[in-house]
Amino acid sequence: MEDLAFRSATDVAERIRRREIGSLEAVDYFVDRIERLDGSVNAAVVRDFDRARDAAREADNAAEPVGPLHGVPVTVKEGYHVAGLPTTFGYPALVDNTPDWDADCVARYKAAGAVLLGKTNMAYAGADFQTYNQVYGTTSNPWDLERIPGGSSGGSSAALAAGLTPLEVGSDIGGSIRNPAHFCGVYGHKPTFGIVSQAGHSTMLSPGPATDLVVCGPMARSAADLSLALDILVGPSSLDAAGWRLDLPHPTKTRLRDYRVAVWADDANAPVDCEIAERAASIGETLAKLGARVSDSARPAIDARRGYETYLELLHSVMAAGVGRGEYEKNQRYAAATDPEDRSDRAIMSRSMVLSHAGWLGANGRREALRHAWREFFEDWDILICPQMAVTAFPHDHAPFNTRTVLVNGEEQPYFQQLFWSGLVTAPYLPSTVFPAGLSNEGLPIGLQAVGSAYHDHVPIDFSRLLAQEIGGFRIPPGYE
Repeated sequence: MEDLAFRSATDVAERIRRREIGSLEAVDYFVDRIERLDGSVNAAVVRDFDRARDAAREADNAAEPVGPLHGVPVTVKEGYHVAGLPTTFGYPALVDNTPDWDADCVARYKAAGAVLLGKTNMAYAGADFQTYNQVYGTTSNPWDLERIPGGSSGGSSAALAAGLTPLEVGSDIGGSIRNPAHFCGVYGHKPTFGIVSQAGHSTMLSPGPATDLVVCGPMARSAADLSLALDILVGPSSLDAAGWRLDLPHPTKTRLRDYRVAVWADDANAPVDCEIAERAASIGETLAKLGARVSDSARPAIDARRGYETYLELLHSVMAAGVGRGEYEKNQRYAAATDPEDRSDRAIMSRSMVLSHAGWLGANGRREALRHAWREFFEDWDILICPQMAVTAFPHDHAPFNTRTVLVNGEEQPYFQQLFWSGLVTAPYLPSTVFPAGLSNEGLPIGLQAVGSAYHDHVPIDFSRLLAQEIGGFRIPPGYE
């Protein structure tokens, strides 16, 4: 049991299946780690240990395993409904917002046999690269408690990195699975849009519509666990179940040398710290030495800046649906006074926050053009490797958004410019796996994106699995062994 903390969910499941350990033993083990180690991290903020122990006893008494996660303790992001537990998204006004049903992702983990320990912290409203809110406080990075774990699924990544849970499920619209995976040195997969149901990932107590750009997806400490979890999570909401079918292609390549890999290490639209760009380039060099076809210049036939602007329009029209009337009117006034040719991030944000339906349809049409361009790109290439964020985990910064900056190569860059690398692949609905790519000179994790063609989700996941055999994968933060 002493090495259970950093075993994969797949391995924990196998041990329980062989009855080498019991589910209750595993639950008690992770409960003990949470109670001993989570005080300074503050990741597992909603704890459901009594019901977890009851479920574990049922698993131990079952005649046969009920699924691939039979008896395995897991946690989920706070924004998912769990019957009997509050769903707040960090809003103080929602502390009593308690559903009586499980989100589809939670229900699918449970149906696969998982035992839910509780829920992990998230950024307020799911709208930050950091994780803090007035309900549950601030979550820190196990690699350095003075630094952020990422957001909005920061509690998920911190819990995985600290060995508090074997498996998680996060959500992503602006990198909320991917940037926490990068900052904490774990794996995260942003699925192709629409293949995992969003039902119950909401503050609403009744099922609502799926939200544009948003995806629900797994987070883990290994690529193999991502693959297992994705197969469990994929599927329609109840409204679509009668006629909805999905058949994700499986990888056909078993060696890195067989892959065709493009590397996009840096871009003037969102400059990247030299160490991260160099890490992406060095992985390209490693792949080339192994015999893979590698290019550092291959790009889809898109205008990257225009593609980013399309993403911002779509993103902020989604975000505008949740702003108060006063904020909406302020953006409306600013947008009306802005030169239509002003392409600054703030101008684009304000205009998109007051998009008419006709305006949204125009942005959606530009998105469709991006999807076609990327499909053509992936006819020639299997994987795109690119950064997820411009820097490694930075110190907590709770200043007003409009005053925040990020220091990149010694120069201050706009805080939300970091959306560029997320939006590059989010707008066209592409799947992306963030994988650990080693540590920085400061000893902080660096994660990179492996992007694949739409619906070929298992390709970047399996590529990441093969790559870990060459460059290593997850590493345990000091002090959590």
